[in-house]
Amino acid sequence: MTAALDELLELLDLEELEVNLFRGRSPHEQRQRVFGGQVAGQALVAACRTVQRGLAHSLHAYFLRPGDPQVPIVYQVDRIRDGRTFTTRRVVAIQHGEAIFHLSASFQPDEPGVEHEDPMPRAPDPERLPTWRERVSRILPRVPRGMGDWLTRDRPIELRYVDELPILSAEPRPAEQQVWMRADGKLPDDPPLHQVVVAYASDMTLLDTALLPHGVPWIDEQFMMASLDHAMWFHRRFRADEWLLYQLHSPTAAGARGFTRGEIWTHDGHLAVSVVQEGLIRHRSVR
Repeated sequence: MTAALDELLELLDLEELEVNLFRGRSPHEQRQRVFGGQVAGQALVAACRTVQRGLAHSLHAYFLRPGDPQVPIVYQVDRIRDGRTFTTRRVVAIQHGEAIFHLSASFQPDEPGVEHEDPMPRAPDPERLPTWRERVSRILPRVPRGMGDWLTRDRPIELRYVDELPILSAEPRPAEQQVWMRADGKLPDDPPLHQVVVAYASDMTLLDTALLPHGVPWIDEQFMMASLDHAMWFHRRFRADEWLLYQLHSPTAAGARGFTRGEIWTHDGHLAVSVVQEGLIRHRSVR
């Protein structure tokens, strides 16, 4: 297991302050706000800690305020319902006395039933694609030093893009992309942890997809971007430390918001997770 993945697992191991009350921290990084996937992952951990039976089958979340990376985040869990089959939890993340994030999650034990799924999209084998470092090494001499440090730092999630990264420049192209991802190291055999790690990783690449038709590179500072809401449905069990294909498509952007759908497929062709997100894409000239 890499040091970056160790750090992620430490971030996800919340401190229990009291019944239904947990505290999480942020990594020591120069960030203006907390990464949305971190808050979603920690909130799901808080919910899981109060559930006796089953795994999450869906979650729905709203990002209410930017998270402050300099102070801890308190997660308050409301035990909405403990049914015979389904369990429902609501989690509010709090900083400076205000809610910054809200999550509702539903849990269900394994249960047999009818099954079907679409065929998996075609994609190149991840082992034949360039690594993240190989991709970014080509443009490092042309990026600002601070961004170069961010691009080359160790990461807990290994990403392998099928197409080139629109870091410095981008030509308009269809609003879809494919990214292979997995935890950068072996994880324990703990199914809720694998869900949490994928919840963390699922916030990556979504808003980027909505920018592709507009030819906006990552380094473009004319736009302010932030996740607004995030929903996930967990269809089947999977391992977050094995290759997963993230198939992304943004059917529309309007009202300074981009909308993206994602499907997460196991390497052997099963649809494991569906994701939907809407995010703010505001031109900074608009006040």
